[in-house]
Parts: sequence; structure tokens; C-alpha cells
Amino acid sequence: MKLVELTEFLVKSIAKEPDMVSVKQFENEEDKIIIEVLVAESDMGIVIGRSGTNANAIRTIVQAASYIKENKQVRINIDCF
Repeated sequence: MKLVELTEFLVKSIAKEPDMVSVKQFENEEDKIIIEVLVAESDMGIVIGRSGTNANAIRTIVQAASYIKENKQVRINIDCF
């Protein structure tokens, strides 16, 4: 499973409006992967979680998948529409 698909699956699983979730991948010059997640404004609290626990869990899972396949560092940015 690709990192974007994994991230999208995880975020859509906890979002109340999964149709509004958008996930895109970028690579920067430092050979890092940047994944941008856009969710509905009403889902920001759910996706981030109390004290960032949900966001950190998503980052940990995606980073582990990246190390298994590509060994690149992943950064996930979560924002709303």
C-alpha cells in the first residue's frame, strides 16, 4: 500500500465527513516525503485528537510503513478547507 493511500484510509476511518478528505504527496529537495491532508473544518478536532494523539498515531503508522519500504522521512501536515 502506498503512503498516500494508507494516510487517506486512516484519516477517512476517523473523519465524520470522509468524502471531504483530500491527501496529496510531495517530495522536497532534502529527500523527505511531505503528505498534505485536508479535512473539513468540523473534522479537525477529531483528526488531530486530544493533545494531538490521533495525529501522532497517524504519523507513527505512516512513518513505520515508509521505513519498511523506502526508508525516507515523512512529514504529515493536517489542515482544513
